[in-house]
Amino acid sequence: MFDDSPRAEFFGGVRAELPLLLGVVPFGLIFGVLGLAVGMPGWAVVLSSSLVFGGSSQVVFAQLWGSGTPPPVMVTTVGVVNLRHLLYSAAVADYLRALPWRWKLLLAYLLTDEAFAAAIGRLRDGPVTPYRHWFLCGTGLTLWTGWQLSTLTGVLLGTAIPASWSLDFSIALTFIALLVLSVHRRSDAWAAMVAAVVVLPALALPHKLGLLVAAGAGIAFGLAMRRFDRKNR
Repeated sequence: MFDDSPRAEFFGGVRAELPLLLGVVPFGLIFGVLGLAVGMPGWAVVLSSSLVFGGSSQVVFAQLWGSGTPPPVMVTTVGVVNLRHLLYSAAVADYLRALPWRWKLLLAYLLTDEAFAAAIGRLRDGPVTPYRHWFLCGTGLTLWTGWQLSTLTGVLLGTAIPASWSLDFSIALTFIALLVLSVHRRSDAWAAMVAAVVVLPALALPHKLGLLVAAGAGIAFGLAMRRFDRKNR
């Protein structure tokens, strides 16, 4: 019998998120080292992991800090990079609509790339229960804890991590893993392929807008292809 208690849902989310930490932890180490390398104080590096809580946007923030970019430009650019979270929010909104605001605020803060990838399958395809939001809470808190600890470790180790380890490659591996976890239907696969084709020429656009253009193209094509999913079902 399916156990839909808050405890079971929460630890189900924890188990779903743990494999993704294999990519998240090296990512956090890289950011901790990068932040120090560009001149950020250690406390600012650690604090940004709590306030921003978005790996790619934090890397962009550190790079802009190191180049002496004016604060308004830094804030705007980081905001543009994080606009992808609007897509995650739209995807889970229907499943969390009945929750009180305190839950919505907590889950909105925890809703990042890896947490979304680990939880969307449960929310979209799993049993409809009154405690399924605990699953997303489990994925989000597991990710948050791993990210904070790995960033702190990167700050403490500093330049002691050899460049030969090539930990930066884990960033690409992390997002590849997220993509694989997110593809469940034919329309998902088409959306991913179209976004991949569009993003290459769109990278020339300023302020990371190419990512949003590619995401929009992928979403539009994926929605157009959903009719084939319905026919298959």
